[in-house]
Amino acid sequence: MIFLKLLKESFLFAFEALRQNKLRTILSLLGITIGIMTIVGVFSAVDTLRNNIQSSVEKLGSNTIYIQKWPWVGGPDFPWWKYISRPQPSLRDYGKLTERLQSAEGVSFEVGIGNRTIKYKNNSIEGAEIKAASHDYYKVWKFDFQAGRYFTDSESKGGRPIAIIGFSIADGLFPNEDPIGKVITVLGRRVTIIGVFTEEGEDMLGVSADKTVLIPLNFAKGVIKVEDERYGPQITIKGRENISVTELESELKGTMRSIHRLGPQDDDDFSLNKTTVLTAQLDQLFGIIDFAGAFIGGFSILVGGFGIANIMFVSVKERTNIIGIQKSLGAKNYFIMLQFLIESVLLCLMGGFIGLLIVFGLAYISKTFFDLTIIVDMGKVVLTIALSTAIGLISGFIPAFNASRLDPVEAIRSK
Repeated sequence: MIFLKLLKESFLFAFEALRQNKLRTILSLLGITIGIMTIVGVFSAVDTLRNNIQSSVEKLGSNTIYIQKWPWVGGPDFPWWKYISRPQPSLRDYGKLTERLQSAEGVSFEVGIGNRTIKYKNNSIEGAEIKAASHDYYKVWKFDFQAGRYFTDSESKGGRPIAIIGFSIADGLFPNEDPIGKVITVLGRRVTIIGVFTEEGEDMLGVSADKTVLIPLNFAKGVIKVEDERYGPQITIKGRENISVTELESELKGTMRSIHRLGPQDDDDFSLNKTTVLTAQLDQLFGIIDFAGAFIGGFSILVGGFGIANIMFVSVKERTNIIGIQKSLGAKNYFIMLQFLIESVLLCLMGGFIGLLIVFGLAYISKTFFDLTIIVDMGKVVLTIALSTAIGLISGFIPAFNASRLDPVEAIRSK
């Protein structure tokens, strides 16, 4: 009880000292506020970016592998000359894989033609992507329908002139009409719309079906050369539920080498791309950003800590006479020390809370006015409060210790 009473009195002394020196208190808070705001702000921005990109990567499928000519790697040392002579994934590869793979849920051959204009009467949509795919496309990609349906097996095999369009195309071409059954021109041919994809919105990787026109591969074969490099042919394979991506990759690599008749000493002439390649590179990038943010914020807090230590020395100097009176009336050294430690910790906690309030305020503004959700990790918030307390204790310890060791007689005579 005595300790709690002393703690209460120390807190009241510290609070009164802060209240009487408002300008000095505000200036002391700036360094800690900026430091905490920088650390939490950078971590929140990185967490938000990571979450958005992760959501985009999940669309590509965690158990999906893409057979392509080029690997998903880059950089200044990228050996492009090793890959430029590789063949494109072919319809023959697709046919053989469909026959041989045991661990695949679906195998799809896909090509894309970007930046096309789609018209219907007086309405038009620019920047659309025409995508042609084999029937198993629905097995390897996740999508929902706002209206209509997917191709039937006979429609895919027969190359019927039909199409499924994205939400943005349907909204732009048919603002007040039902698009199902309407006829549009795609690649110079008239096709009938049988379905509309649900709106997805643009993600961080640009993966979205909103401006896509999907047509059967066998229909596209009668219009374009689907194996041409210009159209970026790829084979997409999704593994079964109980098959890991490593098992799928192992079977796929052996099957592709067999199809291409590669010898034991021959290098692969194809790339097996998967999302783990992207996530590994992103984790490395985010680690660098986290370190940079922590370094900048830590430096700001360090400067703020020195500022608070300097202010505490000034505070001890100003209140030397009062300290002498308190000690002459029986105040113990730890009581004097506690006053200044609490004052220092209060300064840092106030600065930390102000920094957090600014971050939460910016997050609220971004959500309300820009529809951008900023993720503020509560674990980082708790760490920030602990860090503010630690900085306060460290910054105030030496001034508080010096104050507690003052001689009462000399302290009283100092004024």
